[in-house]
Amino acid sequence: MRTSLVLLSARLLDPASGGFLPQTALAVVDGRIAALGDDRAIRELAGAATTVIDLKGAVVTPGLVDGHLHPVTGAELTHGLDLSGCTDLPSVRDALAAEVGTLARGAWLHAWGLDPNVFGDRPVEAAALSPVLDGVPALLQLFDAHSMLASPRALELAGVDGPRAFAQAAEVVCDADGRPTGLLLEDAACELVERAAPQPTRAERRERLAAALRAMAASGLTGGHAMDAGGDSLDLYTELDRAGELPLRLRVAPWCQPGADRDGLRELVELQGRGGELWRVDGVKLFMDGTIDNGTAWLERPDCHGESTHAFWPDPAHYTQVIEELHRAGVPTATHAIGDAAVRHALDAIAKATANGAANETNSTPSPVRHRIEHIETVPDDVVRRFAGLGVIASMQPTHCCDFTRADHTDNWSRRLGEERADRAWRCRDLWDAGATVVLGSDWPIAPYPPLGVMAGARHRRPTRDLSQPPHNPGQALTALEALRAMTVNAAFAAGEEQLAGRIAVGHRADLTVLAADPLSTPATELAEVPVLLTVLDGRPTHRADRLS
Repeated sequence: MRTSLVLLSARLLDPASGGFLPQTALAVVDGRIAALGDDRAIRELAGAATTVIDLKGAVVTPGLVDGHLHPVTGAELTHGLDLSGCTDLPSVRDALAAEVGTLARGAWLHAWGLDPNVFGDRPVEAAALSPVLDGVPALLQLFDAHSMLASPRALELAGVDGPRAFAQAAEVVCDADGRPTGLLLEDAACELVERAAPQPTRAERRERLAAALRAMAASGLTGGHAMDAGGDSLDLYTELDRAGELPLRLRVAPWCQPGADRDGLRELVELQGRGGELWRVDGVKLFMDGTIDNGTAWLERPDCHGESTHAFWPDPAHYTQVIEELHRAGVPTATHAIGDAAVRHALDAIAKATANGAANETNSTPSPVRHRIEHIETVPDDVVRRFAGLGVIASMQPTHCCDFTRADHTDNWSRRLGEERADRAWRCRDLWDAGATVVLGSDWPIAPYPPLGVMAGARHRRPTRDLSQPPHNPGQALTALEALRAMTVNAAFAAGEEQLAGRIAVGHRADLTVLAADPLSTPATELAEVPVLLTVLDGRPTHRADRLS
């Protein structure tokens, strides 16, 4: 067997212990770490065709994995005007006006990252952006990707002139006279207008996805848990994989929506295991609620507007049945659950499924089915304590707390919840201390994907754009080592891959991230700026900084 890659003069960081390994070099054969040793011994394993890189003392960690992201939909949603930097209505209007000035007559304006906090005490509606969008068909994604603002012209072209009924929690928000305000809540409502807009070609979509994945690799990511598989996304992954253009290892969970029947569930079960060299379908994604910011979360008590009182599944008992069936089939689930009622119901469903019999009933030696709950934005103490006992993975995105809420609770999320529930924001520390396996991610395109920024946010819990601001619930911060484990060791465990990923060890995958500084000793407020020098996937460099050439 031929050594394909040798890394020398490295500081090999072990996230299990938090210390550096005694070895300074490693060799890769067939995508796995084949040897660890000193520089001299490992150099001798190199052949004429081996790539040899002197890291000059740089720090090597196991490859960083984003526990929750949306590569295909993210690549599509982030095409257009980025409004994420706008902090008030005047700045949004200015950005839109500038973009309108570049459009051809009749062209659609697409924007993303709109923060509902820019509306202050005003309702989130298209009228607030007049006259900038008068006559312009425009779709403005709110940052949560669960809602959007459609301009009057966009609504007209889509034929949306009043309320609609949906089979799931979704709404065309209308005024007292039944006229749409432009606010569309959840996918079913958004799709009514999205269908009327011109669609990108498949070649354009492929290139946008490839570009997004290349940028992720350059940020230090070697993998991601992709929480959707709509449309032709699996075909796109296949094409990139076969062409050698897939720079991340992806674990994909297709959606199971309300109304799923036995045939639909059977298709999801049969889809498990489909994949290629660097991606595979492993799990199913479900939604128990929407978001707090747009009033579609499921809370045990209504928010300040009397909203967020219903589950995304019109019949929550059907969700419970689906979880039981998937568990019996040995399929891990990942449930979007943001509000306290949603998280509690998801845990109840998993408890019932695991109590009613082992998974993989046809397998004499079944492997554990590791279910997950995604987001977990506000929950009481008794819910926190249940995760470890049930073995449920807590998949969290602390940068949402950093960038979309405020320490003084003047933001939309906190005001909707009130002080008591806002004080329960993103309880990473409490879940960790209670014994839960915490996995960190970005939920890109909701928040930026660079993993160092995600780990930094878990530690400092401050607004990314102004780190001088006070932290939101600093007592819920993770330590530097815990944040690193949450994107390495714990991510591997959540995927059932702890025997081959998440550590630097002989026999483990050669998925590696190389940094210019030690992420454990770098201050949290400086971590996001640490240069990523090298990213290695399956023993192949997918990003290499000029200083290592």
